[in-house]
Amino acid sequence: MAAKNWAFALSLGCLGALAGAVTAREGGGEGRLYVDGETLVFDTETLPDDEPGEIVISDIDLFRSLLQEQPGIGTLRLNSSGGSIYASSEIAWIVSDYGLNTQVDGECVSACVDIFLAGAQRHMTRGSKIGFHRRSWSPEAVEGYYNDLRDSRGWNTPFVFGSWIYTDTQREMYEYLSYMVDRGVDAGFAIETLQVDSGDEWYPSRLRLMSAGVLRDDVP
Repeated sequence: MAAKNWAFALSLGCLGALAGAVTAREGGGEGRLYVDGETLVFDTETLPDDEPGEIVISDIDLFRSLLQEQPGIGTLRLNSSGGSIYASSEIAWIVSDYGLNTQVDGECVSACVDIFLAGAQRHMTRGSKIGFHRRSWSPEAVEGYYNDLRDSRGWNTPFVFGSWIYTDTQREMYEYLSYMVDRGVDAGFAIETLQVDSGDEWYPSRLRLMSAGVLRDDVP
């Protein structure tokens, strides 16, 4: 249910990434999003304290702007522990539409994997890791989402809302698994990524990632 986090991360994401936006649009220096030759680097882990240490909504427009301004970019290099599922799915669509290759240099966990799988060719530098876990939705976020939208959605009681969550969770899991399979990932492996609680990580070996189609040299 982490996909709903966009409703609460919007204001934080839009404000917190302003410093990264300036760096990205200047096309140089270190920041969350910058160009290095023909490579677009997206790093949410080695940042100053005033920038969000996760994937946020405002990153979507940064990606779109940089790729429009830098037509020679062919590869996206990732180092991120994840963040907004909504933001990552939108960025993944952009990456796929531009036909970029993707590379993990460091770690790529949770929502970051959605972006990585959008790559045509997908690689991981030696010593790097790709991590999976189940999606989650915190009690505080659930309460806020319910209070913000219950009138417009007709959720007259928490029980009506709970019924909606049950249906929406099944839809979200279907979309998640279908996306992985569409990107060339083995269906059995995709199901296995749901085994780990959101507080933990599963880091498959390089050989396992290769055999499952997560890492690949050919276009899915």
